[in-house]
Amino acid sequence: MTRDEALQLVEEHIKTKNLIKHMLAAEAILARLAQEFDQDEDTWRLAGLVHDVDYEQTQHNPEEHGLKSAEILREYGCPEEVVHAVLAHAEKAPRESLLDKALYATDPLTGLIVAAALIHPDKKLASIDAQFILNRYGEKSFARGANRETIATCQDFGLDLPEFVALGLEAMQGISKELGL
Repeated sequence: MTRDEALQLVEEHIKTKNLIKHMLAAEAILARLAQEFDQDEDTWRLAGLVHDVDYEQTQHNPEEHGLKSAEILREYGCPEEVVHAVLAHAEKAPRESLLDKALYATDPLTGLIVAAALIHPDKKLASIDAQFILNRYGEKSFARGANRETIATCQDFGLDLPEFVALGLEAMQGISKELGL
């Protein structure tokens, strides 16, 4: 599955622009992590881009989230490594591979980074740094949907929290125009 095919699939299944931006952000972060860990960047990008392809279909049945994605992705010939990572991010399969673990931690990180940008006066990713995000990380009322325990699982794949946040921010800054931030 090429990136263009994956993006077309996402656009067929997802109509919410902010959800598509979340998936683009996850794609960018996973690409950066693939570089960091000398992994296949195309495979990691693909996992980030398609990880929530079933979200709008399953939002009222969260127990099916990930399972529907796996069906859709297999139907389109997506690599099994990506399908497994998508299932693992939704806690429908064990997190075994480096990709599984990276996608799981990346998913909520995108929201934390976006929330940090949005509280800055100019609402731009370029105006914040990793320390700004880390300062907000400990505030329970800030970006409540960004599960801190899940983000902290970055340690399971060899990064400490400051490194993970810095790499994530760098990746998202690289696509800030697409994200509107």
